[in-house]
Amino acid sequence: MTVPAHTETLASALGQLLLRKKLSITTAESCTGGGISYALTAIPGSSAYLDRSFVTYSNKAKQQLLGVKSATLLQFGAVSEETVAEMASGAATAAGADCAVAVSGIAGPDGGSALKPVGTVCFGFYVQGAVATVRILLHGDRSAVRQQSIDFALQQMIQLLTAQIDSTTV
Repeated sequence: MTVPAHTETLASALGQLLLRKKLSITTAESCTGGGISYALTAIPGSSAYLDRSFVTYSNKAKQQLLGVKSATLLQFGAVSEETVAEMASGAATAAGADCAVAVSGIAGPDGGSALKPVGTVCFGFYVQGAVATVRILLHGDRSAVRQQSIDFALQQMIQLLTAQIDSTTV
């Protein structure tokens, strides 16, 4: 399996930012099945900023490994901004990382609903104690939704870290 060139470019850029800031990262992945972590580890030297990642496909795994509350899952569902916020925070804590990216979504072809159609993906980003979340709707088949999710997660983390760098250097 190879990482698409665009994804590898994003993963490399994120790695450079992490090194520059002397930060570590982890991932908590559901619908991407470890794809973000795979992209990050495709970059030589990534062990300098990535120690471990979590693939938590089931609710049970999200609870056991990341500390996601059962009440959160019951009230909001696995695919929710509330859940990915807890996933990101829990992953950072469990890995002892400065940063974390979490993703949970409905890649399809089944599993969607009127409120959460196929292609709904939620992301949680943890950067040194601050958590940001976003929910987007992606289009395409299962593979396309997963790949777009990986790229979006990398892009967003780059933007968050770049904004953090810009605000500390002004």
